[in-house]
Amino acid sequence: MKRLEDIPILENVPVLVRLGLNVPLVDGKPASTFRLRNSLNTIKFLQKKGARIIIIGHIGRDPFATLKPVYEFMRTKIPQVSFSEHLLGSYVRDRVAALMPGEVLVLENLRRNKGEIENDTEFAKELASLADVFVQDAFAVCHRHHASIVGIPEFLPSYAGRTLCAEVDSLKKALEPKRPSIAIIGGAKFATKEPLIEKLLHTYDRIFIGGALGNDLLKERGYPIGRSVTSGNIGSLKMLAKDARIIGPVDLVVSSVKGGGIRLPKEVGEEDMILDAGPATIEMLKEYIDEAKTVLWNGPLGYYENGYTEGTHSLAEVIAEAQTDAIIGGGDTVASIESLELEHKFSFISTGGGAMLEFLTHGTLPGIEAL
Repeated sequence: MKRLEDIPILENVPVLVRLGLNVPLVDGKPASTFRLRNSLNTIKFLQKKGARIIIIGHIGRDPFATLKPVYEFMRTKIPQVSFSEHLLGSYVRDRVAALMPGEVLVLENLRRNKGEIENDTEFAKELASLADVFVQDAFAVCHRHHASIVGIPEFLPSYAGRTLCAEVDSLKKALEPKRPSIAIIGGAKFATKEPLIEKLLHTYDRIFIGGALGNDLLKERGYPIGRSVTSGNIGSLKMLAKDARIIGPVDLVVSSVKGGGIRLPKEVGEEDMILDAGPATIEMLKEYIDEAKTVLWNGPLGYYENGYTEGTHSLAEVIAEAQTDAIIGGGDTVASIESLELEHKFSFISTGGGAMLEFLTHGTLPGIEAL
């Protein structure tokens, strides 16, 4: 995989850069800027070398969504940046031709053209025709077979940006952890995390399963879970539940028509809904984390999007204070760290959720293979 430093000439060269610009918006502004701030290293490197930079990316699932709020944020961080309300066509070509060395043009949402998701060859070729060099820096979508991920490298000399390189280098280390080690996997959708859990059992000393996945584990171990959310498709969890290296929550925050509170797993009633990990669970994890040399964490411990954030926040604070290599990822996980202003306390924070899981599972991604 060739990197930015391998590009032979950049002065006055038009460079097409795919960034991870898909961030949540609240009141028309980025609610999380972690991915955007990570992308600045690549842009500033190219600016310093005198490249003419064309940025492409997507936001949301609505094809009519606009990247303008993202551009407004980037305008506060980098000089000489402008925005095009169009994605392709003569207007865009004229704007690109007018770029001076060090100037940046942000194009509109890639997904406004159905050729992006369909990996349409002609769409990829048209994007590639805007530049002489392609830089891939959108690790968070490198697990997708989209035109801007696997299509463009067919037509241009292609290189990995700073974010992508950092992701690959750090996640490779997570695949060979220093011992003792613990992996903490939360969130939902057991089917998407099952292959990773099975793989981590070969390299990690302990694996803690929390969130909705933890409810699945408790159920398979014979504990009542009341009305709690589960993943549904449990795959090999029946076998995995018997493995002593896999641990689950030892106390739970529940709500019920009769009133909520902290429950032991065996105390969960028929009307209870498990919503978060309890304080004893955090204390248990603290003991493992304090002795660990490597901690891998992806996914919240509770119903994070509905305001049950205490367990996730507490875990973030525990890991932040530990003297250990901590590799973190997942949207809600990163949101927790960002809200607590703890980003500087971790060895590495991934910009990817699904991409991180897939890289850890397979050791590569379609977007990386394309480079």
